[in-house]
Amino acid sequence: MALTITGAVVPGLIPLPWHLPLEEWPDDVVVALPRGISRHVVRFVRLDDRILAVKETNPAIAQREFGMLRDLRKLGAPCVEPLAIITGRQTDNGQSLEAVLVTAHLQFSLPYRALFSQSLRAKTVTRLIDALAVLLVRLHLLGFYWGDVSLSNALFRRDAAEFTAYLVDAETGELHQKLTDGQRSSDLDLARTNIIGEMFDLDAQERLHPSVNAQAVADRLETRYAELWKALTQTQTFASNVPFRINERVQELNDLGFDIAELDMHETEDGQAIVVRPKVVDAGHHRRRLMRLTGLDVQENQARRLLNDLDEYRCWSPDTSDDEAYGAHQWLTRVFEPTIRAVPSDLKGKLEPAQIFHEVLDHRWFLAEAAGHDVPMEVAVASYVKNILPARRDEKAMFGLTRDEMTAELPALTAEVALRSAEEAFDGDNTGGWGRTDDAEDGETPVDGAETAKTPQAAKGAKAAKTTPIPVVRKTTRVPGPGHKVPKS
Repeated sequence: MALTITGAVVPGLIPLPWHLPLEEWPDDVVVALPRGISRHVVRFVRLDDRILAVKETNPAIAQREFGMLRDLRKLGAPCVEPLAIITGRQTDNGQSLEAVLVTAHLQFSLPYRALFSQSLRAKTVTRLIDALAVLLVRLHLLGFYWGDVSLSNALFRRDAAEFTAYLVDAETGELHQKLTDGQRSSDLDLARTNIIGEMFDLDAQERLHPSVNAQAVADRLETRYAELWKALTQTQTFASNVPFRINERVQELNDLGFDIAELDMHETEDGQAIVVRPKVVDAGHHRRRLMRLTGLDVQENQARRLLNDLDEYRCWSPDTSDDEAYGAHQWLTRVFEPTIRAVPSDLKGKLEPAQIFHEVLDHRWFLAEAAGHDVPMEVAVASYVKNILPARRDEKAMFGLTRDEMTAELPALTAEVALRSAEEAFDGDNTGGWGRTDDAEDGETPVDGAETAKTPQAAKGAKAAKTTPIPVVRKTTRVPGPGHKVPKS
């Protein structure tokens, strides 16, 4: 039987050692990445500038899962991207081998066991379970019955202060026009059973923090799922102030990160009230707004944080307050892009750009709180790049930082604020041009108002003039979205 590759055009797949079982693939082919528990053999390979996940399974399952993942991606579901199916594999002596499903590896993601390997705190476990609950709700809204809900069958990516979960194993799934309550309940029961088992397994290996209770973790998933499902699907009846009530309902869903694509409204039988029910709900409200304004494609909670900073920038920049599109362009070129450019190239692979920006904002807040006055963005970026990012271990990049770590070397902070431009540049320091656009003229003042030295020599000449930090009012980076007050009936 001839080797057959079906799917996307990936020329690099052809020369891979398909005549060998995946367990025997040589080290110069596979990439060492964290793997979750799987009933199948899984390996990662690097082709050019991308990493692929390769899973052995039987041909029927491979074909079914490939089609299911492809359909889910067309529906906008958060899942891995299917690339190809390889069948007709044989060893050199003619022995048949299992088929292979190839998917694109999800960058900056980890299986849950890699996240639990350092005995994570209960709060982090809660964020992971909340992410899984959101994933399950989104899949159920699409009519997808998972059939094997578990932490092992999902991948997790950092999303600002939260996590986002992605479906990675769909071989037991079924796609329907609409799920029944029984099907949803069945998925939740499976989730409870699997998650409790996974917690006990980690506990037996002494990889679970003592504060984590397996039963409470499973209860959290069920509670969070029920709350989110009710918020997205419940029917409400309004007898007065109907426009305001509808607007309030839309705003509540937007705050949860969802848009209402279609709303079903009809009068009650007596004509005295209006019954309202969301009919089509799409996730990614903040993500779509940020994409429209800036072209940045990020996670939902990252988008929420970036939009807060964008809105604050417009509030403090009068020339941008009236035109949202112009303000977004100014923020992108004068705040976001200079921050990302300040990260040395050898450190950019640790986190996504949007996640780096989010952590810089948090770092700036901690620095300002400890110093007792505002810290310019330039200083926060330099401190983060110099003191935090280079020292982070891979697993720690997923856990977040403690207060002590975020405020490292604070005794020198006041001097750093005042004398930043007089420092000798350290290796990889790209922050000398922070706040300047690519086409900025020499002598242009950075947007944050802090002067930036062109060279260490030029900076030394100004050292004497900068011995006292200039206190300014702290600007928060946490700006709630505009609300809508509903008049009392």
